[in-house]
Amino acid sequence: MLDEDDGSSLAAIFRRLIANTGPISLMHYMGEANARYYASRDPLGTAGDFVTAPEISQMFGELIGLWLADIWIRAGREAPVHYVELGPGRGTLASDALRAAKRYGLEPAVHLVEASTALKDVQLVTVPGAQWHADLSTVPMYGPVLIVANEFLDALPVRQLVRTADGWRERMVVPEGDRFACIAGSQPMDAAVPEARRDASEGAIIETCPGAAATIYEVAGRLIEQGGAALFIDYGHDTPRDGSTLQAVRQHLKVDPFVNPGEADLTAHVDFATLAQIAQSRGCKWLGTVPQGRWLRELGIETRAEGLAAVAPQHAAAIHGAMDRLIGEGQMGALFKVMGLAAPTWPDGVGFSG
Repeated sequence: MLDEDDGSSLAAIFRRLIANTGPISLMHYMGEANARYYASRDPLGTAGDFVTAPEISQMFGELIGLWLADIWIRAGREAPVHYVELGPGRGTLASDALRAAKRYGLEPAVHLVEASTALKDVQLVTVPGAQWHADLSTVPMYGPVLIVANEFLDALPVRQLVRTADGWRERMVVPEGDRFACIAGSQPMDAAVPEARRDASEGAIIETCPGAAATIYEVAGRLIEQGGAALFIDYGHDTPRDGSTLQAVRQHLKVDPFVNPGEADLTAHVDFATLAQIAQSRGCKWLGTVPQGRWLRELGIETRAEGLAAVAPQHAAAIHGAMDRLIGEGQMGALFKVMGLAAPTWPDGVGFSG
């Protein structure tokens, strides 16, 4: 049920706004809901709402650190070099990656792009010496950048267009009983739909993410100007698809995204196919987009798991269980993808062949 007793709840605010100005776009709804959600809590871990790969096992961050060190070494060990993480969560990935990279001489300046005050407080302890930024604009414009974004793009608000009997319309949000629901807007949106997809059948939904597109465009520009490489890791698809992928998670369970906005994590699948095209349109090198399980296997996660189990045999079952969560086809291994980008003059990255 919606908490209508509290006039400051986001549900109540949305209802007043819609009553006064009319339906709001789904993108507006998702953006405001996630801004409220992330500003008010640390959502990670068993006590939170969801668990990300770095929290499952140190192996995830360590292998990312080794990947960054490898490509940096083969690019000529350029300095100064910057580690930049978008949406760093608790800082676990950064801590593990930087520890592993240091063994091979990579000790970059650390920049964390984070909007959540609650998470920043945790990161202060986990990644001492880091510099914090509200966005990429204040990250130094000199020296190569090594950019990592794990489960960052999926939380950016999506825009949805639906094919109606009268043409394409944007999906808008209105109250419906004790929840919210989507309706087709009144303004024609045919011009916003790629020509090749305009003849889709009635009811078809096209989902785009302007924020993800802008992020990739900016990162590609940085790589071209400064040199460096980037890894984007998220759940999504590497071929264009239709349909809504909006979902909500609270206390590790899927819930209705249109109930209690701001109290659950709203996400949507990442369209890696479109993002790769955006990066390439700027002249950036697209290294590839591959399933997370295959990528981690090629980087040697199975060997690393055996090594950890040998050192701590009492934890062997937990170590292998965590590895299975990261690479299993029925778990994160297939649904999650890894997209690699690099400056045109930088070498190809490990794990993207084949």
